[in-house]
This record gives sequence, structure tokens and C-alpha cells, in this order.
Amino acid sequence: MSQSFQELVRKRQSDRAYADKPVEPEKIERVLEAARMAPSTCNAQPWKMIVVTDPEKRMQIADACTSRALGMNHFSKQAPVQIVLVEENANFTSKFGGMVKQIHYPHLDLGIVAAHICLAAADEGLGTCMLGWLNEKKIRAILDIPASKKVMLVILLGYSTQETREKKRKKLGEVVSWERYL
Repeated sequence: MSQSFQELVRKRQSDRAYADKPVEPEKIERVLEAARMAPSTCNAQPWKMIVVTDPEKRMQIADACTSRALGMNHFSKQAPVQIVLVEENANFTSKFGGMVKQIHYPHLDLGIVAAHICLAAADEGLGTCMLGWLNEKKIRAILDIPASKKVMLVILLGYSTQETREKKRKKLGEVVSWERYL
């Protein structure tokens, strides 16, 4: 289903409604392979991706990502696949560089992985939504994630039932300057 990168970027959106249809394992594999190939600081690859398709676990994780009071992520039970991103330890050079520069590089690296997942999914005709509102302690318990690990995101994956929306973005001149900060 390959398309131009510019078309793909324009098509990808956060989808909040999913068809009651399973995602083919080969599509999930291609999405995961794209994520595995993501760049990372000093090639640390500080991530673990946990794919959840079991209906009972999906419902538990959806509950851990939902706030009824605030209306957060109420749609999360619809997606047939969840990919839980867990921060792993970075390698020595990434950690050392992060200490010197006072930057926690694994957060940047996991953001890149999340983008790869979402763009690869869009290329497969799938919708995604990244959920950062989550109860980390509950998700750790559901998936047997050690307490020493940080659950960063849950990415929903499935066949979207939403139309592609026009993106509302700032103009290029508002976010880009050349040769100096303007």
C-alpha cells in the first residue's frame, strides 16, 4: 500500500473510532519492524514494545487509560490492538551524553519509535492514537512489567471508522526560521 511520504504524513491522524475488525498479524509485524528500525541516541534502542490483542487484557488496559470524570480516552476499548511502549535502560554512551547535556535521550528515542509506529500503521491502512493519559501502576500489573520500568505510551491500532480530517497546523513561517531564531 506504499504511498509517497508526504501523502502518508498528511493522511496520518489520531483516530478515536475503530471498526470491530481484527488486524492481520502480518500488518502488525510490518508496523513493529518499522518501529524496530527507528533511530536512537547512540543506537541505545531503549524500548520494549508489548503488543496486546487479548480482549480481557485490552479492556483492562483501556480502563487504565480512561478517566470518566474528564472524558479521557473513552474510545480506547474499541481498538483491537494496543502497543504499550516501555522505556528500557539506555546504553552507556547515551546515558553519559544525557548526563553531560542534561537531556534524557530515551524519551526522545521513544517519541521517534511512536512516530514510526503511527506512520507505518497509516501506510498499512490502519489508524492509531497515542495515549499518554494512563495509570502506569495498573498497566505494569496487567502486563507483568517490572516496577523499575517506565510505561511511556499506549498506542491504539486498528481500522479507523473516521474520515481523514484536514490538519490544523501553524503556517511554516510560524515554526521555522533560517540562520537565526525569529
